[in-house]
Amino acid sequence: MQDKLQPVVTISAVAAAAGVSVPTVSRVLNGRSDVAPATRERIEMLLREHGYRRRGSVSPARAGLIDLVFNDLDSPWAVEIIRGVEEAMNAERISVVVSAVHRRGGADSTRRWLETLEARPSDGAVLVTTDLDSFLHAELQRLHLPVVVVDPAGVPDLEVPTIGATNWTGAVTATEHLLRLNHRRIGFVAGRPGLWCSRARLDGYRAGLDAAGIPFDPALVREGNFDYGSGFQAGSQLLALAEPPTAIFAASDQMALGVYEAARQRGLRVPDDLSVVGFDDLPEAGWAAPPLTTVRQPLAEMGVLAARTLTRLINGETIESPRIELSTKLILRESVRALAPPR
Repeated sequence: MQDKLQPVVTISAVAAAAGVSVPTVSRVLNGRSDVAPATRERIEMLLREHGYRRRGSVSPARAGLIDLVFNDLDSPWAVEIIRGVEEAMNAERISVVVSAVHRRGGADSTRRWLETLEARPSDGAVLVTTDLDSFLHAELQRLHLPVVVVDPAGVPDLEVPTIGATNWTGAVTATEHLLRLNHRRIGFVAGRPGLWCSRARLDGYRAGLDAAGIPFDPALVREGNFDYGSGFQAGSQLLALAEPPTAIFAASDQMALGVYEAARQRGLRVPDDLSVVGFDDLPEAGWAAPPLTTVRQPLAEMGVLAARTLTRLINGETIESPRIELSTKLILRESVRALAPPR
């Protein structure tokens, strides 16, 4: 008769038995000197009694659980990623814990998440648009936790697999589409500065103009934050120019819908008076009035691929390519119209 599997012992269980905090147990495990000798001895005894094993020690046990971590969870963009990760992990019978470290919380928020992660079992983590800085990377390595990054904030030089989309190519395609329809003054609402995808989309917009011989005009570019409010503000500023654009390309669907409202409040109609293009192809892009022409970013598929890549890492497999980009595609709807050819 086979022995029953022993339950996984967590740091939090040891901390509760010792009457101390989780960070105190963590300091003992890491050989830190800032723990009273009597406390250290009690914790070490409980670790032995409970048969605690650190991640990375020889053990066939798996938690059957992975972490999916966002900077924030205030966007329908995140829902599409979650859908993809859940789909892939459900097929593997692995549960997913979704959490946010919150950009506004800074380093303290990241440290709290790490403490939570250390207090319970997890087989790996998918980080979405999270800055994988040297501190976070070192802590995840210390925990022997496999990591995959989706849509990284920058081009990571830390050796972890990343999943992204062809942001530059998608932006070039959208800009070229507007140019073929005889638009020459094309406004651009950029994403949050510092993010790799934001820079790539702005560069793609500029490359499309350059290929057509249209000089880049900084006055036609406004900075946004990937949300509706910043799209509305940027659209209002562009439409208030003495010579406003005939088309606006926004680096996200939510910002594009903000541009819709900016146009409406000025008595303009889309696409009769203003053509608008977005980026993402979120469900609301098809529900908008009129339906939004946009660059489809395969968000759910990115989630699926990230989850499958993480599963391979957990299984000890080698990842052939550390950086994978999935193709974008221009989805034509009713928010764009052609202008008369220039004379």
